[in-house]
Amino acid sequence: MTFTRLCTVLIAVSSSVAAAVKVNPLPAPRHISWGHSGPIPLSPSVSLLADRDTSDSILTNAWDRTWNSIVSLQWVPAGVEKPISSFDPFPTPTPSPSADVGKTKRAGLSIDFVEVDVQDWDADLQHGVDESYTLEVRDGWNTVKITAKTVWGALHAFTTFQQLVISEGGALIIEQPVQIRDAPLYPYRGIMMDTGRNFISVRKIYEQLDGLSLSKLNVLHWHLDDTQSWPVHIDTYPEMTKDAYSAREIYSHDDLRNVVAYARARGIRVIPEVDMPAHSASGWQQVDPDIVTCANSWWSNDNWPLHTAVQPNPGQLDIINPKTYDIVRDVYTELSDIFPDDWFHVGGDEINTNCYNFSTYVTEWFAEDKSRTYNDLLQHWVDHSVPIFRSARESRRLVMWEDVVLSAEHADDVPEDIVMQSWNLGLENIGKLTERGYDVIVSSSDFLYLDCGRGGYVTNDIRYNEMSNPDPDTPSFNYGGIGGSWCAPYKTWQRIYNYDFTQNLTESQAKHIVGAATPLWSEQVDDVNVSNMFWPRAAALAELVWSGNRDAKGNKRTTLFTQRILNFREYLVANGVMAATVVPKYCLQHPHACDLYYDQTAIQ
Repeated sequence: MTFTRLCTVLIAVSSSVAAAVKVNPLPAPRHISWGHSGPIPLSPSVSLLADRDTSDSILTNAWDRTWNSIVSLQWVPAGVEKPISSFDPFPTPTPSPSADVGKTKRAGLSIDFVEVDVQDWDADLQHGVDESYTLEVRDGWNTVKITAKTVWGALHAFTTFQQLVISEGGALIIEQPVQIRDAPLYPYRGIMMDTGRNFISVRKIYEQLDGLSLSKLNVLHWHLDDTQSWPVHIDTYPEMTKDAYSAREIYSHDDLRNVVAYARARGIRVIPEVDMPAHSASGWQQVDPDIVTCANSWWSNDNWPLHTAVQPNPGQLDIINPKTYDIVRDVYTELSDIFPDDWFHVGGDEINTNCYNFSTYVTEWFAEDKSRTYNDLLQHWVDHSVPIFRSARESRRLVMWEDVVLSAEHADDVPEDIVMQSWNLGLENIGKLTERGYDVIVSSSDFLYLDCGRGGYVTNDIRYNEMSNPDPDTPSFNYGGIGGSWCAPYKTWQRIYNYDFTQNLTESQAKHIVGAATPLWSEQVDDVNVSNMFWPRAAALAELVWSGNRDAKGNKRTTLFTQRILNFREYLVANGVMAATVVPKYCLQHPHACDLYYDQTAIQ
């Protein structure tokens, strides 16, 4: 029995031909070949054909969303890519339809079906699942044929198909016959969203998931909490949300599960993070203030030798207090039951040793053995916490920030099967981690931190009290240096796209890169600006980790990518994702007129 989904909409049959292919999908497919026989209109009714579906109707629902978007958008690309060889220094508007319209008008021939052939319907959405697909539309066919190893690859094919269909002369068409063979370069492709510094509503989280889906990113790394707030309801310890910002800024279990379900329906994994043992005051202190140390100290950034945190407010889990591990186990187990992904992020970053001067447990522990160091303290955390984290399920794999291995105070024996997320010192730390055999998620702050370059948020900062710009040859906090932001400059899409994070790695080391995620820390982010802080810059990462930033000859394709991301920004907005504008619209409508170099091979 053939499984059929029928979607019926009245559409006029196209009678026009595009002068040039306007479609320029993002991320660029690994292999795409266009025909030349002319446009193929879509039928007034388009049916999904498949021999079955998943138990939760993933494919059916995805097709419904795809078709509804196609019909409602009536998408017309705002900018057309021009071949570099035909670059015109006096750009003209988007070309008009060809005069050869009559030659390729197709009497009665249109796309009636989207046929999907999935090899493994039961493959779960977990790390490393096959996401490849092929998509083919040939002259004389009335069917779009999609093949995929798994349903998750088929969803990506739908995403591509949605970009291929445009409105031309009041009709929906595919501009030319097309063949696509596609698969991602990396299995981990995502964004990191922080809801601890400022709350992000479920509605806005859905919006980010829409952006992820449209750009074929497949991971939402959800940094649930931080020292500033605990916004997640925990049945075992409901008092933890006393440290939420308000009763309206709390995620219920249903909220968490709804986000997971919304993401899964779009082929996106949700990997939660509870940051431990640093960045841990709010919530924990409500359960037992004895398991949190230095929470009532001054964070002392104005007197750095005494600092207890890198930002207000301080607080870290007490590594030596045995009660800590009982409460951590309860919270972690409850969250593991809600989040089905095999991976779970357990933090591990930015331990501040001064904080532990406020713990009698730690100071007595050091006094018992004068040879003990802070490395031993961190090793104590790893030895006692990792067995708890592994116990949630047999398939559990842990993710930690690289600090637990590379910072001055680190654990000396961290299991190599723990995935390290690298955020500091770019290529240097990526090289160190991969050389030691760790799998690595690339999140280098020098290239991928989306919150950077907007000035610091701490108040009464005397470093801004300057009446003129200093000498640019003498970098300072304000000017010529980090610009009031520790990780300035602002990370433009070009900086993200041009990041070659496997540079100088051996072939063996490069195999340890599982992918990349672009973080957005939320000290200055909430519902009002979260979407335009993520988008369209995260789409630059999307292509970087899907098909790369170089052409078949190994040259950077930044210039060619320009029209893709400018057009994709418009596409995101049309789909309800409030992406920031990055250029005057003139640049979009006049391809390459806003390039810095007339020599179009400048960026290679």
